[in-house]
Amino acid sequence: MSNLHQGLPIGGLMLRALARWGDRVAFSGHGGSFTYAQSFDLVGRYQAAMQGAGAVRGQRMALLNANRAEASLAGVAAQSLGLCLTALHPLGTFEDQRFILEDGEVDYLFVDGKSYLERGAELTAATERLAGVFTLGPSDYGLDIRAAADAAGAVSPVLLAQPNDISMLGYTGGTTGKPKGAMRRQHSVVALTNAVLADFEWPEDIVYLAVAPNSHVGGTKIPPTLLRGGRVHMHNGFDADAILDTFATERITATLMVPTMVSILLDHPKLDTADLSSLELLMYGAAPMSPTRLLEGLERIGPVFSQLYGQTEGYPLTVLRKGDHNKDDPGLFAACGHPVASANIALLDEDCRPVARGEVGEICAQGPQVMDGYWQRPEQTAETLAGGWLHTGDMAMADERGYLYIVDRKKDMIITGGFNVFPREVEDVITTDPNVAMAAVIGVPDDKWGEAVKAVVVPRPNTLVDAEALIRRVRDAKGAVHAPKSVDIVTEIPLTPLGKPDKKALRETYWAGRDRRVG
Repeated sequence: MSNLHQGLPIGGLMLRALARWGDRVAFSGHGGSFTYAQSFDLVGRYQAAMQGAGAVRGQRMALLNANRAEASLAGVAAQSLGLCLTALHPLGTFEDQRFILEDGEVDYLFVDGKSYLERGAELTAATERLAGVFTLGPSDYGLDIRAAADAAGAVSPVLLAQPNDISMLGYTGGTTGKPKGAMRRQHSVVALTNAVLADFEWPEDIVYLAVAPNSHVGGTKIPPTLLRGGRVHMHNGFDADAILDTFATERITATLMVPTMVSILLDHPKLDTADLSSLELLMYGAAPMSPTRLLEGLERIGPVFSQLYGQTEGYPLTVLRKGDHNKDDPGLFAACGHPVASANIALLDEDCRPVARGEVGEICAQGPQVMDGYWQRPEQTAETLAGGWLHTGDMAMADERGYLYIVDRKKDMIITGGFNVFPREVEDVITTDPNVAMAAVIGVPDDKWGEAVKAVVVPRPNTLVDAEALIRRVRDAKGAVHAPKSVDIVTEIPLTPLGKPDKKALRETYWAGRDRRVG
């Protein structure tokens, strides 16, 4: 790709946004308030501190932080210098975080001292390869970047990054094995940002509530907000009571939540008296949402819902817009959306050939927002990018208009008595029971069937779930093959740090000591 066609690196795009809006407030909430001018100044100071510690273009930095402006601005500073960023999930385990530091060959660690001072110390002690550690605030193991920024004085930010530099290593959730680092170049992150701007229905006045961790998909909404001169209101952790208050006091116009968060809001007694009148866009994704809960959300929160689909390796890929969420015609509730303008989407079979209309195939994608490959994983890269397509592992059908309907993860498919059962189809039926808050369907060992369909169900508060009635409901809707052989009623289902049902952990409960498929 020639320089003529590469455009700005993401670092340059963000510096341009911060320089544009002057005294407007760019960030508020947890961690304090910063105008655009203050943010621009702080990026320059952070860069001076990073360069003073020896950081140079091509090195790698990991960030461990709560949702706060200073961490986001440190990321801008590093990317503008040409460093590659890796976000550590704030709820991740020590072992997962240490693995990523080693696997990603990370040179520098940035730690939010207010929230993660102790974990930062543990990671620093366990990771010999680190060239340096920056902490927000004083510590006995790293450079206080606030103090270093103050000492630097007024320093204009610089742009040393090039469009083709590796800008991000986004580590996968690890639900199907060890996390893998998906490589994105600076121009690919720009393409991601442009797709989010072009295809998502942003309000004219963006006040974005950052409540999902900025380390993952929630953070991809910060650059579009700043490019439009909006305000990012940081929220640390998910407290439904506080969030319902924040919608009113901050006049929030847009947010992103995982379905689990939406369900908690719907079950909160304060929802019906909360002032949500400013909210224009509630994006949801990362896991399926029950059509029943979605209908309830439309009736009680309003016509603000928009579903986003993609993954660490390629995002965004599809969007189900607000107008597609019609409570009087809920036929599209089961869809994950229509392809975004910049993505080429196909449903392919095992031989990389398109399936016939109405048949199930793997969602495969091409586009500038797709990763280059996995960091130091040539075999897995070749498998995932086989035939020049990103193979998502999600199995879906398409209707005549091009809307995609995910039936399940390829690796979650249950083979029972020689028949294929996609758990998502069963879960969608089970969650139509008004007493069911959440359901996860897995295959468990069975001497007769090989695998038997099992449903694990969490009831709504103060309700009872009739297991036999659930089995009948699925049998009537989908047939005997799909009907669970058993239903377990539980108080909670294990979740990944991203808020998805952790089916790997769930299966371990039932497959312990037995041969099982890896997944």
